[in-house]
Amino acid sequence: MTGKEEGRSDIGIEDLISRILGYNPNSDVEMIRRAYSFAEETHRGRMRNSGDPYITHCLATAEILAELEMDDLTISAAILHDTMEDGGVRKEEIEERFGAKIAELVDGVTVIGSLGLRTEWERQVEEWRKMLLAMAKDVRVILIKLADRLHNMRTLQYLEEDKRRRIAQETLDIYAPLAGRLGIWRLKWELEDLAFRYLKPKEYYELARRVASKRREREEYVERVKEMVREKLREAGISAEVQGRAKHLFSIYQKMLRQGRDFDEIHDLIGIRILTEEESTCYTILSLVHSLWIPIPGTLDDYIARPKGNNYRSLHTTVIGPAGRPLEVQIRTYEMHRDAETGIAAHWRYKERGRKGEDEKRIAWLRQLLEWLRELKNPREFMESLKDDIIPDRVYVFTPKGEIKELPVGSTPIDFAYAVHTEIGHRCVAAKVNGAMVPLRYELKNGDIVEIITSPHSRGPSRDWLKIVKTARARTKIRQWFRMMEYEENVARGREALEKELSRVGMSLAALQKEGKLDLAAGELGFKEVDDLFAAIGFQEISARQVLTKIVPVEEIRVGRRERKGSGPGVRVDGLDCLSVRLARCCSPIPYDKIVGIVTKVKGITIHRDICPNARVAWARKVDAEWNPVDGEYYDVIIEADAYDRAKLLENILNAISDTRTTIKEARAKALGNGITVSRFTISVRDDKQLQEVMAKIKRVRGVTDVRRYIPGEAKAT
Repeated sequence: MTGKEEGRSDIGIEDLISRILGYNPNSDVEMIRRAYSFAEETHRGRMRNSGDPYITHCLATAEILAELEMDDLTISAAILHDTMEDGGVRKEEIEERFGAKIAELVDGVTVIGSLGLRTEWERQVEEWRKMLLAMAKDVRVILIKLADRLHNMRTLQYLEEDKRRRIAQETLDIYAPLAGRLGIWRLKWELEDLAFRYLKPKEYYELARRVASKRREREEYVERVKEMVREKLREAGISAEVQGRAKHLFSIYQKMLRQGRDFDEIHDLIGIRILTEEESTCYTILSLVHSLWIPIPGTLDDYIARPKGNNYRSLHTTVIGPAGRPLEVQIRTYEMHRDAETGIAAHWRYKERGRKGEDEKRIAWLRQLLEWLRELKNPREFMESLKDDIIPDRVYVFTPKGEIKELPVGSTPIDFAYAVHTEIGHRCVAAKVNGAMVPLRYELKNGDIVEIITSPHSRGPSRDWLKIVKTARARTKIRQWFRMMEYEENVARGREALEKELSRVGMSLAALQKEGKLDLAAGELGFKEVDDLFAAIGFQEISARQVLTKIVPVEEIRVGRRERKGSGPGVRVDGLDCLSVRLARCCSPIPYDKIVGIVTKVKGITIHRDICPNARVAWARKVDAEWNPVDGEYYDVIIEADAYDRAKLLENILNAISDTRTTIKEARAKALGNGITVSRFTISVRDDKQLQEVMAKIKRVRGVTDVRRYIPGEAKAT
């Protein structure tokens, strides 16, 4: 493992300055030195989990940005980026020392402070809301954050496993796609591979081993291909550089899942890239490549004539290369290549000042997104919308007037309608694509011309649309419509549900309203009015139990002197043996999971896994708990298995579980498309040791790619 992969950076401040002067001789090196001195003093005595002084992280973050050839302000802000959050430095002090712009950049990447009684989930959403707003003002905020995240990913091995997986999942869900959306492929690929390594280590290392085992053969093949192309270019008198291009591991893994194939069945892992000076020469080279080898129909993509939304430009084609092997070829100018590698970062190179118009296009989508994200108070809808909009796989379709609309792959005419205008979505009754009527569930393709047919007599969207739309915007607007149309009904339904929940704990809804506690609870949950809170309960957006946890603080819970029921679930809670103890059904804890107890007014103490989202919501009422298993006690647990779909797959998995003498209580399977199936099983086990035995047995079933514990509401990779 290299020092870079371990996250170690031996670079010092003078090495960093030397690198910066290499691409910007006019750099303000004194400002950068002052930033380093201030950060070094602020973080003095602080160490990272790796054992390195904290200042090494600040320098490593700046080094990543120097590799992108960023400007002096960004480099300085990167060195200072943790002084406010971890060093207690005020924004005003940074502004006084280094100017308003650097202070704004540092503040933009600083984690927000305490949010009172809000949950960890809500805090995370507010973090992203703040960062996006700062990014819309100055995109350098997210460049610093991406560099910060990349170095943290390089040093992730020093954290506990649960934290590693959480950070890796967030990186794969948001940071890597965001780097791609901004056109910074150099960062995107490394972020993806590092997240892949920690989320699926078995698959990562096996794939790395298999790729390495064929490296020599692959390199020999690529050299042969490159020389054939160079010879063809020499004959035509064209000056160009021919490079080999290796796919990164996560890309290969995704292709295996998409196509339902094993590594040995993936033949287009080899590619070349041809770089030249002029755009017109790219098309000449394309014709030469197609004269050299037969192109595979449908694989030509002209991203020069029609750039991607992040302004990515290149010609792509796949041909049948030597020995009948598919060969991917990219053709672009040197400028296009530089933009593809560094994306929006290219704007701040010291010698480039005339690119503002192009770069504005790159983040126009962000400003459009922010316009309607401001409407979303529900944290889950906010994050769903954010993830949806940064998905890298997009289709580009046209209105009848020729306006381009960019949507995620798999989008339907309904998604298109809501992208144009909310009312057009609500009044949509039919659609035409390229002049022909299509079903509303039709999946749009690149270049489609879409016409939405509306009716003033439409009764509004159908609930069935929620099952077929792809974009979070369409889903949110449809849900909002039903919330508005059924508002009074939902208010009544929600009020009744909350009254019932309160009556179980001896409380009165009228009394709480009189005391103003319902108004407080509504405000904490993000609702302006109590009726809006009732409507959300009635619409099942939140539960009455969630509202109860905001109203009833732990100190008001009466601890009754009751004996524990039977032998209990094999858990001991110190000092609270008088309360009944039960295991949570949401996360199904088993010996010897890490657990916590959550005090409730109705059911005593409920035992959750410490990573359970429901436990995290009620963290203020947690008590310490430990296992005290009883012989002969069995515990239900839910597991999921991903696999390539095939005949007798479910039967083979069930047989594998039965071989371990484990009781199966329920089994379900669901096809996800693209040849992938997810199976879910409820089984009874004695403890974690038996569970691991069962999961190991399932992993050996042919076609199974992953097995994991399942918790409703939690990210898939846990």
